[in-house]
Amino acid sequence: MKSKILALVTVCFLVSCTKSTKIDETTVVADTTGTAVFKPADFEEQIVYNRAIEAVIWGMPAVNFELLYESLLKAKGEYNQIVYWSRLIDSKNQTLTPNPDVIYINPLYDTRQGPVVLEIPPVEGVSSLTGSLDDGWQTAIEDIGPAGVDKGKGGKYLILPPNYKDAVPFGYIPMPSSTYTGFAILRSNLTDGSPADIKRATDYGKKVKIYPLSEADNPPPTQFVDLIGIPFSNTIPYNMHFFEILNQFVQREPWLTRDMVMIDQLKSIGIEKGKTFQADARRQEILNAAIKVAHSWIDKKYEAIFTPPFYDGTKWALPASQDVVKAIMANYELPNIYPVDERAISYSMAYFSAKHLGSGQFYLMSTKDNNGKSLDGSKLYKLHLPAKVPVKLYWSITVYDRETHALIVGEKYFSRASTTPGLQKNADGSVDLYFGAKAPAGKESNWVPTNPKGKFELLARFYGPEKGFFDKAWKMGDVEEVK
Repeated sequence: MKSKILALVTVCFLVSCTKSTKIDETTVVADTTGTAVFKPADFEEQIVYNRAIEAVIWGMPAVNFELLYESLLKAKGEYNQIVYWSRLIDSKNQTLTPNPDVIYINPLYDTRQGPVVLEIPPVEGVSSLTGSLDDGWQTAIEDIGPAGVDKGKGGKYLILPPNYKDAVPFGYIPMPSSTYTGFAILRSNLTDGSPADIKRATDYGKKVKIYPLSEADNPPPTQFVDLIGIPFSNTIPYNMHFFEILNQFVQREPWLTRDMVMIDQLKSIGIEKGKTFQADARRQEILNAAIKVAHSWIDKKYEAIFTPPFYDGTKWALPASQDVVKAIMANYELPNIYPVDERAISYSMAYFSAKHLGSGQFYLMSTKDNNGKSLDGSKLYKLHLPAKVPVKLYWSITVYDRETHALIVGEKYFSRASTTPGLQKNADGSVDLYFGAKAPAGKESNWVPTNPKGKFELLARFYGPEKGFFDKAWKMGDVEEVK
């Protein structure tokens, strides 16, 4: 009886419970948000419950990546191929905070059979790529393109499997991956967003190649999978599927020294390398309860990573903590820093990382208006961008569903950018953008639709940011409600 009471008290502490039904093996506890949470019957179940929560937090970036591969399989694709969108993406793309103002060229690699070559074309006139190569933990190995290692000259990036010891052939750029699988996110940049411009960017992007090093003397044609009109997603499933996907990753990838503490943690919830993941009805009940609590915790902490703001006194901030940025850029080799909690928060709403954030692109996000209120899709808002945004390439502002962090399903478009055809500018060169369920009269070209039944968030992208951007000589104000 004491163990049951202790378990109940511990769970209540974890989830701030306010009330419960009678104490027995099927008791549930209600937290302050009304979420039903499983109450462990004994200390062993308490351990499973606690460790499942930690597994969700720790495994977030790996599951996030694994979901991309799952979607690739559904689209009849495979590793060592390139998925791309031959037009600007629509809401069939339910990846986390995707960019609807570029042409995506995304190779997914698998080095289990040996090193893989990722061949990048040189810059051709206005045609260029911005992106990075990431391992399966979404830790950037290096940046690619004009802001990357090749400096716009192109090159053959050689992706090496874990613990690869052989010499790297002359003429290749070595990319040592900590995991067998991973991906590159490459964006073929637009200039004016016209149909001809989109075709130009697509054709250029399709000059990227991927093939095994073993076939480098006579490379096979690269397989491209066009995802226009095809469902493709990595929105996080807060249910048993999360653990199934995490198990797939664990079975395939090597343990990293930094993560070996998780071997027993995962074993206690049923995930063990070399063994089938199985969970009976009782175990599933515990894991489902744990992931719901983890989801609630992550969402509650989400907006805390927006502190401090990028511009003093505003709600705009990089959607990642400083520790996460430092850790990724240093491949998690900094002493005394391993921000697992904050990493989970960032990868619950985005995928991809850059090795040198700010060289090729920079991001600012906002979920609040100037009065600190959540952005409501039933209201109309205005955002003023002063003239002469300090970027070499382009800027854009995109609307996302606050609940899923993906594009709002069913809308015709999702953003306005400096490359948007017909964008209206003010006499001084500044731009006013509008967000809401209905366009203000005469401002349709500068308006982005929202779902009147939900909340939304905004992500501002700056590609090719210049010194004036980081000096903050140019400053973007907050979103303001139009009364």
